[in-house]
Amino acid sequence: MSERKYFGTDGIRGRVGEGAITPDFMLKLGWAAGRVLSKQGTNNVLIGKDTRISNYMLEAALEAGLAAAGLKANLMGPMPTPAVAYLTRTFRAEAGIVLSASHNPYYDNGIKFFSAMGTKLDDDLELAIEAELDRPLTCVDNAELGKAVRIDDAAGRYIEFCKSTVPYYMNLQGMKIVVDCANGATYDIAPSVFRELGAEVITIGVSPNGTNINEKCGATDTQLLVDTVVAEQADVGIALDGDGDRCIMVDHTGQVLDGDQLLFIIARDAMRQGRLKGGVVGTQMTNLGMELALGTLGIPFVRSKVGDRYVMEMLQEKGWLFGGEGSGHIICLDRTSTGDGIVAALQVLTASHHSELSLHEMARGMEKFPQVLINIRFKEGSDPLSNEQVKASVVAVEAELGRTGRVLLRKSGTEPLVRVMVEGDNQALVQKSAETIAEQVKLATE
Repeated sequence: MSERKYFGTDGIRGRVGEGAITPDFMLKLGWAAGRVLSKQGTNNVLIGKDTRISNYMLEAALEAGLAAAGLKANLMGPMPTPAVAYLTRTFRAEAGIVLSASHNPYYDNGIKFFSAMGTKLDDDLELAIEAELDRPLTCVDNAELGKAVRIDDAAGRYIEFCKSTVPYYMNLQGMKIVVDCANGATYDIAPSVFRELGAEVITIGVSPNGTNINEKCGATDTQLLVDTVVAEQADVGIALDGDGDRCIMVDHTGQVLDGDQLLFIIARDAMRQGRLKGGVVGTQMTNLGMELALGTLGIPFVRSKVGDRYVMEMLQEKGWLFGGEGSGHIICLDRTSTGDGIVAALQVLTASHHSELSLHEMARGMEKFPQVLINIRFKEGSDPLSNEQVKASVVAVEAELGRTGRVLLRKSGTEPLVRVMVEGDNQALVQKSAETIAEQVKLATE
């Protein structure tokens, strides 16, 4: 990734009006991407977006840039990121483009690309797009200019796809499910999926206004979902993030299950159904409890770098099907080509159907180790991870934790944050250790 000027681990992301997230850059990026993608064949591109107010502005600029390069833009309106990945394949498009900053606040935005196969764009194509950005913008001949059309049935197509990922004999009749859509791209689609499968659905986070995406709701803030599940005496709660590629769930008691726990449930069911094919890929942040629980079942487990991009790369390298992150990115390659919050939730509900156990009961198969994560914002250009005092504090904490704990410091791939993670079998010691290291990181950023 060090070769890239703009693309990070998950596309391009930043604050609206700054850096790359401006109308003029989106115009140039659309043109540069169009120049590269036009060499592929049909010159058709799909564009989806989440519910941020800035997407009206950025979509128009992107569309103009693509048209200048001779590409046709198929506009789908608000659409989950995994839906764009799926529909790119079904429409035989050259690429899918999503305008979204996922779980970030509304004042951030970003852009990511999917290949014709519905996977993250290859490194060589991203580098080719960056190379085009250094060239002056030109237009193809008038007769070759691209145009934009709207796809009216995109949501319906994706709803049917989601339903197809569960066995034909399974339905959700008799279940009460609370669905939190984070006021994001799934606000209309996700409730429809679960209702059409027979569930009684209670919705929250389904009133986007352009600025309330991920605000005190969704996969990054589950308190509202917990309170609603308990108050409504629901069987389960499902929290998605702003672009629909993350899933966190809540059982009927109000207990929150993160991506590690959900991935364990899915993998265990796949093993019992004979669909596992290999093992499971987690990341450096994956809870040690999942690794141990999988080990008791004889399921191989490996860790990739943090980021669903790297999880996918390792899955492809090993030929395995299941991987994910504690944040709720869960990849089921036997069902779809990328992380998908709705599909992941459906696989958990399928496991419940197969085992005839509630979500609460299924969660007992994995005991999470106490894990504390502290985020510290730092100034661009600084490198607190190279600070000697920070390094010394890590060494001291690792010595105190011993063999039953671990420390991980890393920079976020999407924001100027240092993430301090400490894990171990003693909650008090883990909390104290994380705060000790975080304080040194803060001092190093001043």
